[in-house]
Amino acid sequence: MTMLESYLTLKPEFEIVAMDADDCRAVAALHGERFARPWGDGEFYSLLSQDTVFGFVARQTNAFLKKPLPGFVLARQVAGEAEILAIAVQTKVARAGLGWRLMQAAMREAKLRGGESIFLEVDDGNAAALGLYGKLGFEKVGERRGYYKDAKGAVSTALVMKRVLR
Repeated sequence: MTMLESYLTLKPEFEIVAMDADDCRAVAALHGERFARPWGDGEFYSLLSQDTVFGFVARQTNAFLKKPLPGFVLARQVAGEAEILAIAVQTKVARAGLGWRLMQAAMREAKLRGGESIFLEVDDGNAAALGLYGKLGFEKVGERRGYYKDAKGAVSTALVMKRVLR
């Protein structure tokens, strides 16, 4: 195998690090790829500047060239309860365990900040996310009918899910 072939077949390796203000543009770009109503980098910057908000990004550690951000999670923790505000992973690296690792980092940080439980909302049609959250121990505690609207105007239900952090 040539060096080029070896590089082209290299399985990506990732590290999970704390999100900072310099990540907001890349986070907004990824959010825009994955969500019908994307948030801008200013919105991420504004959220991240709040003391109660924290996030993590995934970075590919074995890339020769700088690549787009493969994933992120943004969360908030207040008065014993945490909430996942947004999480996204690039489609091309889906099923590589990044969502799991990002969620683990967010849950660990929420617990360190005094969180007793963590909530999130997920589209009831997002089977991949529902599978991940189920494996992480989240349980459905409510619904918001007609909450999400896709680019074509179709609406779907948001499931409210909770996990105890103890």
